[in-house]
Amino acid sequence: MIAMDKPIGTFASVWDALADTPEEAAHMRLRSELAIAVKAAVEGWRLTQESAAQRLGVTQPRLSDLLRGRIDRFSLDALVGLAQRSGLAVRMEIVQDAA
Repeated sequence: MIAMDKPIGTFASVWDALADTPEEAAHMRLRSELAIAVKAAVEGWRLTQESAAQRLGVTQPRLSDLLRGRIDRFSLDALVGLAQRSGLAVRMEIVQDAA
């Protein structure tokens, strides 16, 4: 049993806590943001999963993975494609890291 006297660590984000490297955390963060945006677009269509999947050009089980938040099953490229097919414009902003 772990004593809860001291915090184990603090992180800038949940992705930083889960990832082994800053690069992996950045990928997870981007994939998460894209997945959330695609999910919102799909839910706004008010279609069955089967119809929404057809509209996106994926299988219903693949769409189900996305809607359930299983972002580990999607590459950044795949999510960008889904976002585009969802009618979303994907833009990238690059800023200097504060650290």
